[in-house]
Amino acid sequence: MAEAKGLRFLWRELLRLAGTVLLGQLAIVGFAVADTWMIGRSSDPLGLATLSLGQAVYMTTYLSLAGVTQALLPALGREAGAARPQALAGVFRQGLWLAAGLSVPGCALLLFPGPLLRLAGGADAALPLRYLQVLALGLPAALLFRVHVALGQGLARPLLVSLPQGLGLLCKLLLNALLVAPQEFGLHGLPQLGVLGCAIATTATQWLLLLGALIQQRADPGLRGLRLLGRYDPPDRARLLALLRLGLPIGGSVLVDVSSFTFMALFIARTGNVQLAAHQIAANVGAVLYMLPLSMGIATGALVARELGAQRGVAAARAAWCGVAGAALLSALAGLALLLLRHAIARGYTGDPQVAAVAARLLVLVAAYQVFDAVQACGAFALRSWHVAVLPGLVYAAALWGVGLAGGCVLGLNLGGWTPAWLRGAAGFWGSYNLGLALAAAAIAALLWRSSRVPRGAA
Repeated sequence: MAEAKGLRFLWRELLRLAGTVLLGQLAIVGFAVADTWMIGRSSDPLGLATLSLGQAVYMTTYLSLAGVTQALLPALGREAGAARPQALAGVFRQGLWLAAGLSVPGCALLLFPGPLLRLAGGADAALPLRYLQVLALGLPAALLFRVHVALGQGLARPLLVSLPQGLGLLCKLLLNALLVAPQEFGLHGLPQLGVLGCAIATTATQWLLLLGALIQQRADPGLRGLRLLGRYDPPDRARLLALLRLGLPIGGSVLVDVSSFTFMALFIARTGNVQLAAHQIAANVGAVLYMLPLSMGIATGALVARELGAQRGVAAARAAWCGVAGAALLSALAGLALLLLRHAIARGYTGDPQVAAVAARLLVLVAAYQVFDAVQACGAFALRSWHVAVLPGLVYAAALWGVGLAGGCVLGLNLGGWTPAWLRGAAGFWGSYNLGLALAAAAIAALLWRSSRVPRGAA
């Protein structure tokens, strides 16, 4: 009976945390959805293709660097679980230095993205170049805000960041209406900036989110008591190296995952704007659905870290596997819904019937990998709480690059000359990605089983 009661409490806590995290994650992915929808509704495959290239490079850069800051979640969670507020505040302040340092290479890459854009072959890179240069101005604010996000998750207070993220989405939508397609909203006379308007709106919103985080630090009673910004800490080499030892493999794993989509977009660009525009819609929908396992993963990682900080190994293992099971179930339901609604979703993104038809076929493949995505995403977050990050990174490299991307090039670009017509173009890349993700999920589950085993008689 006590065991059942403990599991019920664990499920409630996981769903409470994950549900709140999900609201914030959907708000953030809503930035890209708003951009894709507004550009797509103009029935301009070239504009949507341009957005696809620009977003691919930006998201690779931003998410990889933000992945390094994910080392803060287990670090803050363990300090919270051990009830060491001064140590927690110290980790937070070093996290700010970490984010500031990561902004330097990130901004450099976004300001000078020529080599990546040239991989798109004959695509016109002038507009994506300007798009990325505008986004570079908001990257420091976005990475500093990630430290605030990790704090809320580590303290098991995700609403702390979900609320400003929701308000940020409203701000982004308003700015998009003013800058991207004002005529569609009855705002005649304003210049229509298209994809550049998307970038300006995103950059402005990132700085507003950082301002909101600073206001929360001053206004929230719980945060005021921690005195997170009450003193100046210079960069601590030992602490920063400890964060980087965990964070760099995490960032590498994210880089492998996200860059597989980046290079998919760059290679698919060689097959034409219709294929690339359809890929952008599929990637956008996939990103929305990924918020389910991501939110469960964040909640699971936070709970596992707190249990480990409190020296409760059995409870940590139970939290990890409950999180993986819950993520898989939710993603299976989401995949089924996508399968049933794929045509309506594709038509909702674009008025071009050719793009919509290709996108609907790709959404079948997006639905097919949802359970695999859930297992690997949630399992990876749990593993990070045990400070296991290098092996998952190697798994991702082999599965997503070695199988997914390389196989996609063979199938999608018909390199062997034997690919059937239905697998050429974007479909070949997405089909191969499914196989790579299935292999990654199996390997991550095996690593989690090994890491979460508690010696007989241990707590």
